[in-house]
Amino acid sequence: TSQWFADQGFAVVVAAGRGTPGRSPAWEKAVHHDFTLTLDDQVDALQDLAGSHPLDLSRVAIRGWSYGGYLAALAVLRRPDVFHAGIAGAPVTDWRLYDTHYTERYLGDPAEHPEVYARSSLVTPDGGLSEPAGTHRPLMIVHGLADDNVVAAHTLRLSSALLAAGRPHEVLPLSGVTHMTPQEQVAENLLLLQ
Repeated sequence: TSQWFADQGFAVVVAAGRGTPGRSPAWEKAVHHDFTLTLDDQVDALQDLAGSHPLDLSRVAIRGWSYGGYLAALAVLRRPDVFHAGIAGAPVTDWRLYDTHYTERYLGDPAEHPEVYARSSLVTPDGGLSEPAGTHRPLMIVHGLADDNVVAAHTLRLSSALLAAGRPHEVLPLSGVTHMTPQEQVAENLLLLQ
């Protein structure tokens, strides 16, 4: 996919930020009680790379699926100064709705740490919905309606919160599509749309 985007003329940056497994236990645990640190890592990677490569930082988009979809939405909501458009596929928007096995390992018990969940949420005022007018960035949210991992309620809540905050966005529901869009024709057409 990255090569396909590069073939279309885009510079593609893939950065494995804190929390990504496979580097070290300390790196993976660095997001304890704060998933938003992963956004800082994306900004740092982009800016570092721009220091040595001719990137146009006035036209930066971010895309991702699942946690990456969360990160893409987080980026355009909280850092519109860096990210000018986002595509969020099957995003987790409220960590209280996601699998406790995954979420509580990082964020703890939501009853004991509600502020941690609010800070990492996309659907609370802390989520970036209260940005001043003029900083809104285009956001396309894509979600398979048959997704049993990140259920479509995540996208519906985000869309509702964005609408209530006066934030323009697009929602593309995919009928019969599960979490990772295994249908080849759908996946190809999604790339073209993005």
